[in-house]
Amino acid sequence: MSDHGTVAPQHRVTVPAPGCLVALLAPIVAVLIAALVLMVMFHRQERANERNESEALNRTAALARSYARDVLAAPDGFPGREAVRGIAERHDGRLISYTRSDRSLTTTVRFFGEYKDTSMFGVSYSRAYRCYSIVLRVGAEGALQESSTPLEKCDVI
Repeated sequence: MSDHGTVAPQHRVTVPAPGCLVALLAPIVAVLIAALVLMVMFHRQERANERNESEALNRTAALARSYARDVLAAPDGFPGREAVRGIAERHDGRLISYTRSDRSLTTTVRFFGEYKDTSMFGVSYSRAYRCYSIVLRVGAEGALQESSTPLEKCDVI
């Protein structure tokens, strides 16, 4: 009581019980852990997808080199359109363009590499398309000379 006969208000500071703090922080910590796990899983899937695509492109490059060797080894000079188409198909390629003259042959072939693309929702198969151009020319001594472009992205036709 105060000097004037009234009750003085008392101010109390209350501290929450330790159980209440745990009840408040537990869902926050659980969400943070779940987010961290999802981020790690996503990162690992992306790395695996990049590795799968790289391996598919390496296989595609090997097919392109093998195609170029077979075209260069064709008997009787420059092979005809159907022969080149057959060589491309044997190497899982598709002939896009064919230009032939007396002294040169230029071809462009589209190759693709198929690979697994993994996501949180499952596995799908993707294709990476690359085009490869080869130019064969009769040189000054009559020998066949080859020049080619590196594999480059090309549209799906």
